[in-house]
Amino acid sequence: MSFEVGGPEMAPHTPQRSARPGEPGARLEAGLAASCPLPLTGADRILLGHGSGGKMTAELIARCFLPAFRNEVLEKLDDQAVVEINGVRLAFTTDAYVVTPLFFPGGDIGDLAVHGTVNDLAMSGARPLYLAASFILEEGFALADLDRIVASMRKAAEAANVLIVTGDTKVVDRGKADGCFITTTGLGVIEHARAISADRARPGDVVILSGPIAEHGMAIMAARADLELETPVASDTAALHRLVLDVLATGADVHCLRDPTRGGVATALNELAHRSAVGIVLDEAAIPVSEPVRGVCELLGLDPLYVANEGKLLAIVPEADAARVLEAMQRHPEGRQARVVGVVVQDDARLVVMKTTVGGRRIVDMLQGEQLPRIC
Repeated sequence: MSFEVGGPEMAPHTPQRSARPGEPGARLEAGLAASCPLPLTGADRILLGHGSGGKMTAELIARCFLPAFRNEVLEKLDDQAVVEINGVRLAFTTDAYVVTPLFFPGGDIGDLAVHGTVNDLAMSGARPLYLAASFILEEGFALADLDRIVASMRKAAEAANVLIVTGDTKVVDRGKADGCFITTTGLGVIEHARAISADRARPGDVVILSGPIAEHGMAIMAARADLELETPVASDTAALHRLVLDVLATGADVHCLRDPTRGGVATALNELAHRSAVGIVLDEAAIPVSEPVRGVCELLGLDPLYVANEGKLLAIVPEADAARVLEAMQRHPEGRQARVVGVVVQDDARLVVMKTTVGGRRIVDMLQGEQLPRIC
């Protein structure tokens, strides 16, 4: 995917800066730089950047997976596949979780695996029904930690009203799996007639964000760096299907839904703009970022637009439906701070552009390389 620069006032934004020696983020950045510098193009090996959810992920899918598995369902590249069987529309998705650390402020790999898969189903407007869970465990992993993870998954599944109905377990040699990896697969039923997909954004639509961004990614990074924060940052991991179903119950013509996980809001909006062949103009002043999260981002030299979320969604809807969608979201615990953050425009270049707080404009490109490895 390529983007053209519109002029000197719209230079592509660089999503991170380097911490200066002695700053709290310097030790963490040094470790990241050693493992995942900005990758060179034409690599003949898998790099961390291929798992970023950004440009390198898109290139890997286009190079390897789409040609091998090409079909009309896969080519939609939504968060889930929507298939119809005997007149019933089903949503089907799968996701792997390799987050480190396994336990972090606000959650752990267990509830994250449930919430993430439930949310991928929800982005089609589906009601989640069943999950499968596969565990890859490292020899020597503490059973007490596994019990804690499984209990967290059970609690999250019960709260989301889904059943974990099947699964698998494999054990690998010590040092080969970093404790525990989880893959979850989800099945849900679509009980409405809307076609919610990444290719349905239209000029004149508005972009709604359900709440403050970057909380999950910054909770993980603060935990990794052992940062002692005056106001701790906790992950926003949460199931969003009830929020989505409440929005659909208003009768609004929802065009697109996306949960901005890896690569953050910036990457998710670039995906939508590309798939729908439109441009998106964001209002920087409207994008909610809590002060503790903003502080950690500044400390580590990261742009919150590119940081992962696990309990937020983006909705693209006609302007005429925006008020009732916002009202429905703001009645919900996971959407109380929802707001309009941008508009969809005609743009053959398919750019995402930010109107800055100082009156300028800048291009918000898709994430390059890997900013935050193993965030989910």
